[in-house]
Amino acid sequence: MSPASRATAHSIPPHTLTRMAREWLEEDTPNFDPAGAVQTARSVCGFSSKIEVECCSAEEAREAAGAGADIVMLDNFLPQELHVEAQALKVEFPTTLIEGSGGVTPDNLALYFSPHVDIISLGCITQGCPVVDFSLKVQKPVSPLEIHL
Repeated sequence: MSPASRATAHSIPPHTLTRMAREWLEEDTPNFDPAGAVQTARSVCGFSSKIEVECCSAEEAREAAGAGADIVMLDNFLPQELHVEAQALKVEFPTTLIEGSGGVTPDNLALYFSPHVDIISLGCITQGCPVVDFSLKVQKPVSPLEIHL
C-alpha cells in the first residue's frame, strides 16, 4: 500500500468507516445468523468468556438472547424503542445483559437510562472525548523509624 493510500484511509472519519464496514458485512453476509454466531463463539471460547452480539433489530436481539448471548447490544435504537425492547428482552431473558449503543452522547445520555438497560456505551469516549488534565504525585515511603508519634 502506498503512503498516499494509507493517508487517505486514515483521514476517513470513524463513523464513516463503521458505516462502510456495516454495508460491506450486509452485502457479504446478508443472512447473518446470530444464534449460529453465539454457538460458534461458545465452541471456541472458554467458559469464562462473555459473548456479546450487536443487534440492529428486535428479531436479531431475541435470536441472540435465545441462543445464550451474555450481552445483547441494541445498536442504533431510538431511546423509546430501546426501552420497549429492553423490557421485553428482560421479561423473556432475565439474566441477559442489555446494552444500548449508537447515537448516545453526553448530552442525551439520560434519555437512555432505564431499569432494563444494564450498559450504555458512548462512542465519544473513543472518538473525541474531551481531555482531562490531572496529575498524580507519588511520595517516597517513610520508614517505620522516621514516624513520630
